[in-house]
Amino acid sequence: MPLAAIITIAVIAGVIVLIVAVTFALRARRHKRLSQQLVKRNDDQVHYVFVVNPSKPQAAQRRAHIEQFCRDKGLTDVEFIDTQLDKDGRACAKEALANGADVVVAVGGDGTVRTVASAMSDTGHAMGIIPIGTGNLFARNMGIPIDDIDAALTVATSHGSRHVDVGRLSLLDDPKADHGHAFLIIAGVGFDAAMIDDTDPQLKKNISWLAYFVGGVKNLFTPKYRGDVTITSTDGSMHTRHGVAFRTFMAGNCGQIPVFSLMPNASYDDGILDFEIIDTSGGIFGWANLFGDVVHQTITGKPGSNPLSTNSTMDQIQGVSAEITLEKPVLAQVDGDMLGRTRHLRFTVDREALCVRVPEVAPDMSATGIIPPIRD
Repeated sequence: MPLAAIITIAVIAGVIVLIVAVTFALRARRHKRLSQQLVKRNDDQVHYVFVVNPSKPQAAQRRAHIEQFCRDKGLTDVEFIDTQLDKDGRACAKEALANGADVVVAVGGDGTVRTVASAMSDTGHAMGIIPIGTGNLFARNMGIPIDDIDAALTVATSHGSRHVDVGRLSLLDDPKADHGHAFLIIAGVGFDAAMIDDTDPQLKKNISWLAYFVGGVKNLFTPKYRGDVTITSTDGSMHTRHGVAFRTFMAGNCGQIPVFSLMPNASYDDGILDFEIIDTSGGIFGWANLFGDVVHQTITGKPGSNPLSTNSTMDQIQGVSAEITLEKPVLAQVDGDMLGRTRHLRFTVDREALCVRVPEVAPDMSATGIIPPIRD
């Protein structure tokens, strides 16, 4: 690897370390404020079903902790359903609702949360989250504690909910698809999917979300992708761009990832998706420019490229749907779950379709989320 590339990567790594340190300091401050809020919440004595991903480290210990927490709180109507290789969170949540669950709690990472949310969408029933994954991006965006299981359990089993949007990615060239794949954070095709696909699971367990940085380095010099993109605006108008070349195309429901802001304007309850078309040129220098763009918008809170960038672009467009037809099949992902390759896909959004129990709610958002009947 050229010396300039090594220096560039080293500088990027140094900036990441600095931002991580600041992030941890801010997290400690938020944790203290959250503790003061949770003591004011009222328990909700309803039928809970915990959907647990048993493959996660310490899943058995977490289950025992949850059982003890429920006993201490006097929550007696509690059930557990484990995900399996042939039974994902969506299937488990449907089973839970059929069993009469009032609140379904996803115990796992973003994949478990995503698939449970897919079934909970539009049912009116509340969903809780106990994050035990590596990224836990949706929990972070919702302000749900990721390092305090008792605090997360308090949020999940007490009154205080918020309705959020659910994104859907439909693979239009898959004849077997019977539903759009839900996403709560970010879905995309191109570099981001290739990066996730090339991330070592063991490394991810060891260093958490930083493992994606390694997966990204492996794909810095892959060819660009090209296709036609049609975005539908909130007023119903459609805008098509032909032959768009890009490194990655993403649709965001939430824009915050650990340390950085990918889509500063993304809001999880506005009924709009934030589409981001990213491109680079000039090899490693283009990627360095792109990193500077992300840092710039993280600091300023405003979307778009750094004014000093010369070899990268970050076009951000809001809309209610986007359809892409690609020249060649590319990898697609939803919230870090791989969907395989596709040439024809569509992003859509279901506005405020999911009721999630969260730490901070406005006075008019304290619904329990129990609204029968249950809908499939």
